[in-house]
Amino acid sequence: MNHSQDTGPRGMPEDRKLYIVDSINDLNKLNLCPAGSQHLFPLQEKIPDVGTNSGNGSHSLFFMGLIMVLIVSLALVSFVIFLIVQTGNKMDDVSRRLTAEGKDIDDLKKINSLIVKRLNQLDAEQN
Repeated sequence: MNHSQDTGPRGMPEDRKLYIVDSINDLNKLNLCPAGSQHLFPLQEKIPDVGTNSGNGSHSLFFMGLIMVLIVSLALVSFVIFLIVQTGNKMDDVSRRLTAEGKDIDDLKKINSLIVKRLNQLDAEQN
C-alpha cells in the first residue's frame, strides 16, 4: 500500500522532515556564517502549500466584521441603558411634582372649605 505521501518510521511525511532539516540547516548557517553573507529564503517560500492557509483573508475579514458588529451592538445597548436611566429620572421628577401638587390641591381644598364656612357664617349673621 503506497500512500500519496511517503511517511517515515514515526508517521511524519517526508516533506515535513525535509522542511525541518532545511530549517535546522538554515539556523546552523546563521550561527556559523557572518551576517549578510548568506542569502536565505524566507520561511514562507519553504512551507509546502497544502491548502492550510487558504481563506485566511476571508477569516480575518469575517472577524473584523464580527468585531464591528459587536462594537455597534455595545454602543446601541449602552444608548438604550442611558435612555432607560434618563426616563426613570424624568418619571421620578414627574412623580415628585404630582405628589407635591396633590398636597397643594389638598391644601387649597381645605382653604376653600374654610372660606365657604366663613362665608356661610357671615351670611347667616346678616340674615
